[in-house]
Amino acid sequence: MPGPRGGGGGMACADSHACPESTAGLDLEELAEIELQRDEEAAAALGTTRRPSASPTAGEDPALSTSHPFYDVARHGILQVAGDDRFGRRVVTFSCCRLPPSHELNHGRLLEYLKYTLDQYVEHDYTIVYFHHGLSSRNKPSLGWLQNAYQEFDRKYRKNLKALYIVHPTSFVKVLWNIFKPLISHKFGKKVTYLNSLSELREHLKSDQLLVPPEVVRYDEKLQNLLRGRPPPPAKTPPPRPPLPTQQFGVSLQYLKDKNKGELIPPVLRFTVTYLREKGLRTEGLFRRSASAQAVREVQRLYNQGKPVDFDDYGDVHVPAVVLKTFLRELPQPLLTFEAYEQVLGITSVESSLRVTRCRQILQGLPAHNCAVLSYLMGFLHAVSRESIVNKMSSSNLACVFGLNLIWPPQGPSSLSALVPLNLFTELLIEYYEQIFGAHGAPAELAPRTATVGEPGGPLVRGCSGDRRATGLLRPAVPPRPSGSGRETPLGLETSH
Repeated sequence: MPGPRGGGGGMACADSHACPESTAGLDLEELAEIELQRDEEAAAALGTTRRPSASPTAGEDPALSTSHPFYDVARHGILQVAGDDRFGRRVVTFSCCRLPPSHELNHGRLLEYLKYTLDQYVEHDYTIVYFHHGLSSRNKPSLGWLQNAYQEFDRKYRKNLKALYIVHPTSFVKVLWNIFKPLISHKFGKKVTYLNSLSELREHLKSDQLLVPPEVVRYDEKLQNLLRGRPPPPAKTPPPRPPLPTQQFGVSLQYLKDKNKGELIPPVLRFTVTYLREKGLRTEGLFRRSASAQAVREVQRLYNQGKPVDFDDYGDVHVPAVVLKTFLRELPQPLLTFEAYEQVLGITSVESSLRVTRCRQILQGLPAHNCAVLSYLMGFLHAVSRESIVNKMSSSNLACVFGLNLIWPPQGPSSLSALVPLNLFTELLIEYYEQIFGAHGAPAELAPRTATVGEPGGPLVRGCSGDRRATGLLRPAVPPRPSGSGRETPLGLETSH
């Protein structure tokens, strides 16, 4: 079985004395203990030693309720959910520096908490990032616990795990790999990648969404300075470049509206929804499965250049699905807005029978443009959920995928405890689409551009911005069907301001 892949040269080994090969004659468990001691000595030399503490750390989520079923473990911030990777897969991080001393943490409870958290994501493709820095003889679980953990995480958990990134691996990790090598399948081994720095990790993940403990950041800085042999020069941040006139990703809804002659629905959203409505509604795992990162980047480039895209050319209906999620994720401000974040988090404290009403109240605070786009998207997702017998994507499953793509906090990624209310709110929008956005019927296609927000004749969007009018977006605003193939016409964006 091959060992894990190395990112940028494989696992670091500072000198021959620190390498496992120099300690012949010891069994692997003894060797692991020695290597862990050497890791601690190396960390002390860098001045990054952290003595584990059972008190809540900086990684504790302030929104974490004491009623959480695993509060005793969750409060340490060992496990976090940190957005999506470049393939649109959910990312879960495990930080060793957050582990308290072994005698102050029930490792059986830790294992149950790991399974409890992963159970929310194993039906979808997901990625794990393991931050090794901070593991010491004081807080490490036993080898027996590690073996039991691997056996507990059976095919249910391994099947949709697409990548396991081990950040800042040491010789201790290499020894552990040799210990468990007989238990680890060839297929699983190919999913493991060693990364020696955070910069290597950023090549795989979106760094703005990744929750990296400050201790790991400091360790990485000192380690990279040591490897370079000199302090780094002060970094100069280049000034931000203005977007292309035809830019589609990473720009505001208002920018897209201005460049599209007042159209409320962004072209990327309209094109992907149109294609998926015609060719993807009955695809099993729609929005749950990942797609070729190269194909997604190519589609982004074409759209940003104002060029046509034919999704049929890619032979994978998951490409437009990931493009749609990417578009939402790269908006400068989330579709549900930063201002609504705290209100959305409060949805779990509302009585069940009043939650739909509360959703409408929250949406009344959104800008009319955001609410129109949201109605268009939710109408489509409602249609997807109605095919759940075939596509396996119920409103609950769709909410798990879209929750963090619709709203996130102004600073940093959403915390683990925020996922429940965010997903619940999204599920309500999808499941009760007609009650929330209006049930008076709507045109089958988007209303003409002349019927803009607030004008007579613009259909009413209930629950949005004080019941102001918006262009044809009560129901899933069925977009025009593509003619023939999946080829879309050029965006036809204005190039002048």
